[in-house]
Amino acid sequence: MRPFTSTISIDEARRRLDATVRPIERRERVGLAEATGRVAAADVTSKVDVPPFPRSAMDGYAVVAAATANATPEAPVRLRLLDRIYTGQPSRVTIASGACAEIATGAPLPSGADAVVMVEQTTPGRDDEIQILAAAAPGQHISRRGADITSGDVVVRAGDVLTPSRVGAVAAIGCADVAVYAKPRVAILSTGNEVIEPGRPLAAGQIHDVNRFTLGAIVETHGGVPEPHPPAGDTVEALTTALDLCAGADLIIFSGGSSVGERDRIIDLVSARGELIFHGLAIKPGKPTAFATVKGTPFFGMPGNPTSCLSNAYILLVPFLRAIARLPPHTPRTTLVPLGRRIASSAGRHQFYTVRLRNGAALPAFKGSGDITSLSLADGYIEIPAESSVVEEGTLVEVTLF
Repeated sequence: MRPFTSTISIDEARRRLDATVRPIERRERVGLAEATGRVAAADVTSKVDVPPFPRSAMDGYAVVAAATANATPEAPVRLRLLDRIYTGQPSRVTIASGACAEIATGAPLPSGADAVVMVEQTTPGRDDEIQILAAAAPGQHISRRGADITSGDVVVRAGDVLTPSRVGAVAAIGCADVAVYAKPRVAILSTGNEVIEPGRPLAAGQIHDVNRFTLGAIVETHGGVPEPHPPAGDTVEALTTALDLCAGADLIIFSGGSSVGERDRIIDLVSARGELIFHGLAIKPGKPTAFATVKGTPFFGMPGNPTSCLSNAYILLVPFLRAIARLPPHTPRTTLVPLGRRIASSAGRHQFYTVRLRNGAALPAFKGSGDITSLSLADGYIEIPAESSVVEEGTLVEVTLF
């Protein structure tokens, strides 16, 4: 055994991670159907006006506003109906004083008209007449050409996350695809002679690979592309081969093998190939977490225990991954509730303690670092500072929700 010579605080670990972030530079073009959630890599500038023609904003009648100046329900103005205009069908008539055209919402305004009277302010007259019951002002219920977007406007800026509304704006100016930053490729594998693929029967002493799948789900949710690899055994040769197979990824994550046992060789391996940024955190769970750069590629050495691994993935990996993916920080929801049962904590270690929400209170859900249900059955976690050893029942606690 090689005990930890020192550990660092969670805040210091975050500072070191922030200093190592290198946002991704690769770019690609994607169709609009695949663009939602991606990060724009260049400004998108319109070459057209939107709308490209003046159009009606209401179902009603296109008129010359001055011709309706004295219209009231008691003394309606009678106009001759010249045309019926629908969307996608420009009219060939010209509207003059004394005439009108029925028009649908979104249909192009006919020549000569400068206002639209909504249908609720009209009644049918004799033959081809329409009675106007209210005066119209010039420009009323009309969307002018370029009212939404003018040629030369920037509709999306480099660095913007392409939300559904921004994708819609790009579609509105006629672009079928958009330049985006590539998603970081994240190599993921679990280590340990005892770890085997799910779907295979367990022999004595074996366990199924959990961390590769939970980490992959985290990566996919937060802007990366998981590149899973088979489990690697606890030998220098196996780990070296596994690390070589991960070359080319933008981020590498190994789980297991980062503790202090004589067979936990990952730290020696990555130290020989790069720079060890930290190894050992004053937190619970997840003390054996490591971070390094291997030939310039960021490397997370996550604990093998499923709860420790996933907990630190939420706390440390997610902010780092989102930063290199150029995504905004993740802001999970929180809720303030009383603690439903007394919790004892390890003094000197900042603890992330999982809880369930029941009847307006937070109840302990943590079983142990090796128990995945400590997280799967939890609704969130509370943080217990390193200087606290007990949180009493009834204390108001802030629960960060998963």
